[in-house]
Amino acid sequence: MRLEIGNKVAVLDDVIKGVVVNINGNEISIKAEDGMIFNFLPSELVKIDKEQHELSKFTDIDNPILKEKIATHKPKKSHFVKDKNEVILEVDLHINQLIKSTRGLDNYDMLNLQLDTAKRKVEFAIAKRISKIVFIHGVGEGVLKGELISLLNKYPVKYYDASYKKYGLGATEVYIYQNTN
Repeated sequence: MRLEIGNKVAVLDDVIKGVVVNINGNEISIKAEDGMIFNFLPSELVKIDKEQHELSKFTDIDNPILKEKIATHKPKKSHFVKDKNEVILEVDLHINQLIKSTRGLDNYDMLNLQLDTAKRKVEFAIAKRISKIVFIHGVGEGVLKGELISLLNKYPVKYYDASYKKYGLGATEVYIYQNTN
């Protein structure tokens, strides 16, 4: 990636965006949106061709360093719980359980990551004939729960609040209808 003066850039491991104002060898100076000047190495910056609100998902960004970060992130394994001869897949959708750092991700990116995880787990459970999943999403403002419900409506499942005694208010239990054929 070749940066030039006037390019819009963002810092990979921080929440700073700005415009390149000076290039001095291997040091690039950017003027942040708040007017402050910062110096970075080219490997710490990503050129912004489109603003975030113009993208459909964070995976649409065509940057090899960011793609590498997304590819190397490995979510923690879910726990299988056996309850009365029934296997239940527990999936914690809290963002800190899915990735090591939220640096550089906005709320939209984090929500999409959580929903992609939920979608993969539902499809995994359907393929492996697991009849119950418990998604632990927390209480918060209810955005993740609402989006999770919208996602679940696309599958042959029924869902309800999980056991208050075991999970509190922030969990949804999903029963997957299994074809008997």
